[in-house]
Amino acid sequence: MVLSDRDIRTAIEEGDISVDPFDLSLLQPASIDLRLGKEFLIFKWAEHICIDVKKPAEDLMERVEIDDDSPFILHPNEFALGVTYERVGVSDSVVGRLEGKSSLGRLGIIIHATAGYLDPGNKLHMTLELHNLGRLPVKLYYRMPIAQMSFSRLTSPAESPYTPDRKGSKYYGDTGPKPSLYYKNFEQT
Repeated sequence: MVLSDRDIRTAIEEGDISVDPFDLSLLQPASIDLRLGKEFLIFKWAEHICIDVKKPAEDLMERVEIDDDSPFILHPNEFALGVTYERVGVSDSVVGRLEGKSSLGRLGIIIHATAGYLDPGNKLHMTLELHNLGRLPVKLYYRMPIAQMSFSRLTSPAESPYTPDRKGSKYYGDTGPKPSLYYKNFEQT
């Protein structure tokens, strides 16, 4: 069951959900708005002929940073990784789901392809997989509302929450955008 605004506030007070910094004005009836962070990763597409999922992706991307005076411009059909300004965490009894804002969707901005899930036990700046489906560039501003996070209680606490020492926890505690670590799925254990 999705938590209401009242339940989200209670879960924050009890430590089952953390949002840092927490701004009560961003609380919605069944979610909390999250704002855009200042760091992005964009593909250096002119320097590479393809992506090999068996190899690290760090060299494929370059870091871009914005501030209050310089927006990030997302061009038509462009893809970029970004992060939320807020760091969000959940206990081993709660899961979070990241969704887009309908007003941005109406401009053609998609905020995630598949990374919209906050596993029980994780705490991080949520990754944004930004894509402009429209035909015009769109300016995105630091700390503008970019997404919303809803929360649900699990039927029981997770036996194996998403923690730094758990096998397969590639993105625990991320503080900035991180390139794909999919290649680690091919590494011998």
